[in-house]
Amino acid sequence: MTIETISTNRSFGGVQGVYRHASRETGTDMVFSVYLPPQAESGAKLPVVWYLSGLTCTHANVTEKGEFRRACAELGLILVAPDTSPRGEGVPDDADGAYDFGLGAGFYVDATETPFAANYRMRSYIEQELPALIAEHFPADMARQGITGHSMGGHGALTIALRNPGRYRSVSAFAPISSPLNCPWGEKALGGYIGNDRAAWRAYDATALIADGARVAELLVDQGGADNFLAGQLKPELLEQACRDADIPLTLRMQPGYDHSYYFISTFMDDHLRWHAARLAG
Repeated sequence: MTIETISTNRSFGGVQGVYRHASRETGTDMVFSVYLPPQAESGAKLPVVWYLSGLTCTHANVTEKGEFRRACAELGLILVAPDTSPRGEGVPDDADGAYDFGLGAGFYVDATETPFAANYRMRSYIEQELPALIAEHFPADMARQGITGHSMGGHGALTIALRNPGRYRSVSAFAPISSPLNCPWGEKALGGYIGNDRAAWRAYDATALIADGARVAELLVDQGGADNFLAGQLKPELLEQACRDADIPLTLRMQPGYDHSYYFISTFMDDHLRWHAARLAG
């Protein structure tokens, strides 16, 4: 598997890179970013944290606004930021050009519905193809992986970790879509990509996966109290109840005054990275 380097920039003693490759899963070129901390120059294998972005985003949003590099440099963490959907000529989009479906809104699922099934295979891309590429081309210790994400990406981080027990030593999220089965964003995305069988949606719903027996060791979730999507789309109380019922330790921190933006994410990014680093040590 080959990759093309789009750009590299020195930052906090490490290197922020952006890369492109031809994806077998999506049938398109895919772009992702990788921050290598200065410890990578020693040749040591380093722990990796995956960051999955939200609706309308690309790799660039967190890369440019996430304010993660100082902490990653200090802690010796690689941070990988994939795109949120396939892109390119011929890739189907929302018929009305809406922001919450199609391009920039892959929802980390493997679509089964026409015309999306051919390209929208973000689950397999994130779970299988991109990790193999990272392991081949970067000094990543794949036995020490953590995963986090924001909003749609928080949904992705939670569900991917729950479906792959033991792969991720640490799991966190910023304002995740806690139950796509129970919100308009999720109903539109899962219905459009997966079809009308709601039972099939459960593989892409963190609260449903937990209710069906999936487990992780613990979770950290930050949620802005002034997030205008809180009540209608995010519903952290559903995740909280599911974790309580399953005896999964959940640290849910409601942050007064914070919204859904990168001002919120960047404020608590340092906390999350230190939380991951403590669980990825050794």
